[in-house]
Amino acid sequence: MEARDCIFFLLTKASLAGVGFTSRRVEHLGVTASQAMVLNFLGEEDCIPQHALGQKVQITSATMTGILDRLEKMDLVERRPQPGDRRAFLACLTEKGIEYAKEIHSTMVDANEEFLSRLSQEQSNTLRDLLKQVMEERPQR
Repeated sequence: MEARDCIFFLLTKASLAGVGFTSRRVEHLGVTASQAMVLNFLGEEDCIPQHALGQKVQITSATMTGILDRLEKMDLVERRPQPGDRRAFLACLTEKGIEYAKEIHSTMVDANEEFLSRLSQEQSNTLRDLLKQVMEERPQR
């Protein structure tokens, strides 16, 4: 197998292409691709526990904390105490954050279509299904 055919090389390069594409689409909002992803998820389900948001987005607690810190400084997100647990916080969109989340969602719908425009609908669906399968947890060796 040639190095360029290695699945790990291909996945890394595809991921970098996707992040770069997303970054260019949201840069006018002053957010990164990761921040946009978090806002997009909060747009679907607002005011959720910070740890639950991290699980949905599939990033570590430390990474989520950093992203939320920056989004909070931009007045897009606020942390609220979680009822019944003094140590936990809910991640909630501000009014400005709600507007950003709406624009990001619309942008992501268009960006998905454009990014996958070289593929047929069937190929696009297959790619998504295969990536979901690959993302499933693998047994540790």
